[in-house]
Amino acid sequence: MATLKDVARLAGVSVKTVSNVVNGYSFVKPDNRRRVEEALEATGYRPNLGARNLRRGRTGFIALVLPELSIPYFAELTGLVIAAAQEHEWNVLIEQTFGTLSGERSALASLGPHLVDAAILSPEALQVDDFQLTVPSVMLGEHAVDVPISRVGIDNVAAAQAAVRHLISLGRKRIAAIGAHPHRGTAALRLEGYRAALAEAGLPFVEELVVPALNYHRADGAAAMKSLLDLRTPPDAVFCFNDLLAIGAMRTAAERFVRVPHDLAVVGFDNNEESVYSSPSLTSIAPDKAAIASAAVDLLQRRAGQPDLALEDVQTPFSLQVRESTVAR
Repeated sequence: MATLKDVARLAGVSVKTVSNVVNGYSFVKPDNRRRVEEALEATGYRPNLGARNLRRGRTGFIALVLPELSIPYFAELTGLVIAAAQEHEWNVLIEQTFGTLSGERSALASLGPHLVDAAILSPEALQVDDFQLTVPSVMLGEHAVDVPISRVGIDNVAAAQAAVRHLISLGRKRIAAIGAHPHRGTAALRLEGYRAALAEAGLPFVEELVVPALNYHRADGAAAMKSLLDLRTPPDAVFCFNDLLAIGAMRTAAERFVRVPHDLAVVGFDNNEESVYSSPSLTSIAPDKAAIASAAVDLLQRRAGQPDLALEDVQTPFSLQVRESTVAR
């Protein structure tokens, strides 16, 4: 492998000049920089990141702890976090917990300064006493219990209100919700937004129209929709707490010959790629996932350098993407 000395010899400059170019310092003369860059390309030199990070007192890795990579929202977010981390010369270690208490505790126990510089967490089951963090950390979204950790995410209450207001604007009166969950902080906030939008429009909150979901998979949405369609008075609209629940719900509606959106309007949450290509395409709340990833990594960068910084709550934008599941085309 080529060394700094090899590059310096070919470029006709000092090793220090080559090092300055490799490390991105701006005070190198333009002609010297050009010669070094040409020599770097000619020799195929690659910096030793392990040695560089050792000198800087960092590992060069951050952890991303998520429930399930099979859920498109988390898969898409992972790619965006990796891209944002690369801008800070970080690699990303991914830990999948499946949203269980044991999985999340195990993941946190493995995170230490010997392994990672910082961590991005998306917990579902952890309790307050479990948050004994040994590296700077940021949490995505909300948690069911209040914990002293910086957060990045959208306003889930406002987003749920926007979804239900859209359904109300279409003249729907009996609006169901799929996805209530006792341990998911985001679920509690989305349910709060759902109830607020109903109250705002003078519509009653009907307990039988709120169906819990243990998991947020297509099968859970399909099963929930079956129970709703079996009611004496089925809903004329449904707000699902993620897109997979909505896709499952629309499948059940099709099997029961319930037309979407004519008989049943459906709104999802997350705006994953499947929502664009489903038939009918799915109206969905679209969090700015790129902004979430970028804000989380930027916040980690600040906290890694100054761990005593005050806690921050960073809210990122969202929008409602209206498609065929609520407005026929």
